[in-house]
Amino acid sequence: MKTNQYYVYIMSNVSKTLYIGVTNDLERRVDEHKQKLTEGFTKKYNLTMLVYYEETNDIYEAITREKQLKGWLRRRKIALIESVNPEWKDLSSAWVG
Repeated sequence: MKTNQYYVYIMSNVSKTLYIGVTNDLERRVDEHKQKLTEGFTKKYNLTMLVYYEETNDIYEAITREKQLKGWLRRRKIALIESVNPEWKDLSSAWVG
């Protein structure tokens, strides 16, 4: 039996504007942001860099975590990102697509 994977992720831009989302297909969703396929915040602010993500096999846990992160102060979100990605590299840059 295949277990489903869910991701809580943070997109950003060169100005370090942040967007937090949840998805069951991280590569597809990040590609959608990069291609600006959906109207909204990420398209408006050119959020095309994946700077952070977490993985879980529980959708409820993913949604709860997304809401938790969205409730954090900006400096705490930045500290979380920099704890694993201090240079704010695009973690999706090596993906094909």
